[in-house]
Amino acid sequence: MLLAVRKFAKSWVAAVLIGLLIISFAVFGINDVFTGGSSNAVVTAGSRKVSAADFRREFDNFRKGAEQQVGQPITNEMAAANGLDTRVLNEVATREAFGEMLDRIGLKPSDNLITRELQKIPAFFDQVSGRFDKNLYAQRLNENGLTPPAFEKIMRDQIADSHLASAMANGLRVPRAYTALGAIYGLESRDVGYFIVEPRNVTPPGLPTDAQLTALLNENAAALTRPEFRVLTVVHFSPAMVSANLPIDPAELQKRYEFRKDTLSRPETRSLVQIPVKDAASAQAVAARLAKGEEPTAIAKSLGVDAISYADKPRTAIADPKVGQAAFALPAGQISPVKGDLGFAVIRVSKITPGQAVTLEQIRPQLEAELRKDAAAEKVYEMTQTYDDAHGGGANLAESAKKANVPVFTIGPVTAQGAGPDGQPVSGVNPKLLTSAFGLPQGGESEVEEAGNGEYYALRVEKIIPKSLPPLAEVKPQLVRVWMMREMVKRLQTKADELAARVKKGETLEAVAASIGAKVGHATNIDRQNAGQNKTLSRDALIKTFGAKSGEVYTAEAATFGLVVAKLEAIRAPSGPTLARITEESRPQMTEALFGEIQADAQKAAATLVKVKTNANNARVALGLEPLDPKKDAKGAETEKAK
Repeated sequence: MLLAVRKFAKSWVAAVLIGLLIISFAVFGINDVFTGGSSNAVVTAGSRKVSAADFRREFDNFRKGAEQQVGQPITNEMAAANGLDTRVLNEVATREAFGEMLDRIGLKPSDNLITRELQKIPAFFDQVSGRFDKNLYAQRLNENGLTPPAFEKIMRDQIADSHLASAMANGLRVPRAYTALGAIYGLESRDVGYFIVEPRNVTPPGLPTDAQLTALLNENAAALTRPEFRVLTVVHFSPAMVSANLPIDPAELQKRYEFRKDTLSRPETRSLVQIPVKDAASAQAVAARLAKGEEPTAIAKSLGVDAISYADKPRTAIADPKVGQAAFALPAGQISPVKGDLGFAVIRVSKITPGQAVTLEQIRPQLEAELRKDAAAEKVYEMTQTYDDAHGGGANLAESAKKANVPVFTIGPVTAQGAGPDGQPVSGVNPKLLTSAFGLPQGGESEVEEAGNGEYYALRVEKIIPKSLPPLAEVKPQLVRVWMMREMVKRLQTKADELAARVKKGETLEAVAASIGAKVGHATNIDRQNAGQNKTLSRDALIKTFGAKSGEVYTAEAATFGLVVAKLEAIRAPSGPTLARITEESRPQMTEALFGEIQADAQKAAATLVKVKTNANNARVALGLEPLDPKKDAKGAETEKAK
C-alpha cells in the first residue's frame, strides 16, 4: 500500500493535482480550502459572530416574551409570517455592531468589574453557605443555554453601553431656546369663529335607482362578499357519551385508593429555623445562645451566614434529609444541634401541625370519577377503532358510525372562523375541526382526529357554498341608507365650500351665517393643552384650527351631523412666567428625546463602520424553517445591513 502511494506521488497525475491545489490556495485562500467557503454565522460584525445556536436562543427568548403578551403559543412559522425573525435578526445585528464599535474605541469593562457585577446576582450563591458558587453559576447558565464566557460577554456589552450612555446623558443638555420653541408651540392659543351647515340647509337627495345601488354594491364588494360556508356531517366520540353508565369495580377502587392515599393525605408540617455552623463546637455555642433567647437572624449574622426559615413545611421540603429527620423528631420549642449531609446546623422547632390521613369514604366520589373517566377513555378508544376498521373497509361515514354505535349530526352552514350566516358562533365546532373541514373537497371524509380531552371526531363535507355577493334585494335597505348618507355629505360639503368662498371674498362670517339662518359661535383661548376639553368643536375642526394661518377660512366636520365653516381670528403666543416655567420644566424631557436620536444615529453609524452582515437563510435554518429563495435576493443569502 505504502509503495503504491509513493509511486502515485511521483506520477504526472499527482503533479497536476498538486498544481490545481496551489491555484485554489491562491484564488480562495488557504483557510477557505480547509474550512469550506460557507459559514453558519447568522450575524457578522467585525470580529464578532453570532452563531445559529446563539440566534435561536435570542429568538426563543423574544418569542416567549411575545407569547406572554398575547396570551397564546406562537410557533416559529407564525412568528416568521409576522416578521418577528427579521426583527430579532436586525436587533441582534445592531447590538453586535455597536458592541464591536465600543471594542474598537477601547471601551472595555475590566475583569474586576465583571466579577463584582456577577457577585451581585443572588441566583449564583449557595443558599446554605451564602457564598458565590462557580458550579451553581455554570449550572444556572446552562439551564438558559449559555456558557460563562458567553454570559460574561453579554455583561461586558451591557456595562460598556450603560457607561457610554451615562457619560453622554450626564453631559448633554439642550439649549434653553430649543425648549422655548417647544413651549411656545404647546402654549400658543387661538380664537376661532364658526357656524354650522346642517342638513336642513341643503336640498335632500332623492331615492337612488337600482343601477346606482348596484354600482355601490360592486364598489364595496370586498366588504360585502359573504365568506365561504360549509355544511358538515360530524361523528363525535366523547367520554361523556359513555361514562355515566359505566360500573365501578370495588377491587379497582381499593387499588386506586392504596395508590393515591399518601398523596391525598395531609402530611405533618413544622415551622423551624436552621442556622448553618462550621463544627460541633460552634453548634453547641449557637444552641446555648438560642436557649438564652437571642434572635436566630442576629446569631446567624454574627457568624456571617443566613438563617434558613421553614414555615409550615413538610419534612420533604427541608433541603438536608438528616436535618429534616431530626427536626421532625423534636417536640415544639426544642433546640438541637444536628450533623447533616450538608454540614453542621442548629435547629429550633417553633410549631407543629399534625397530619391527617384520608379515608376511602372521604375520597370515594373523586376516585370513582377518575375510574369512570379512565374507563370511558378506553371505551371511546375502542369505538374509534371500530369506526376506523369499518371506514377502512370501504364503509362511508354514516355506515361506519352506525357500526361503532356513535350518533351523527349536522353542523352548518359554518365559516372557517366558526360563524354562521348570522355572524354568531356555531356550537359544536373547534379550530382543529374547522381546519380539517376546510381542507377537504365537497364529499370528502376525514379520518378519525383527536380533539383533546379524550375526545375524537370524524367529518364529511356535505356542501360547499362559495364566496358570493348577496343579492341586491337582500341588502337594498342598507345600501339605500349608505347612498343617501353619502349624497347628503356631498351636498353639505358643496354648500359649505360655497359659504366659505363668500367669507374669503370679504363678507363677514355673521352675514354669511345669517343667509342660511345659522348663528356664529366663538371659541377663544384654545391651546394644545385644553383642546381636548372643548366640547363644541369636533376633533377634525380642532386639528384644522391648529394647522391654519391667522385669518384663514376652512371647513371641517361638525361635532354633530353637519359641517363647520370656520375662520381663525387670532393667534396669541405665550409670554411671562408661565412660558419661562414650561421652558425649564421641559428641558429634561427634550434632552432625553435628543439623546434617543443621538443613540439611534450612533447605532446606525456603528453598523456602517463595522459593515455588519446578516444571513437570513442561516437565521431561518436555525429556527427550523425553510431558507429563503435565493432567486429573490440578487446578492444571495448574505446581505449587508449597513447602507
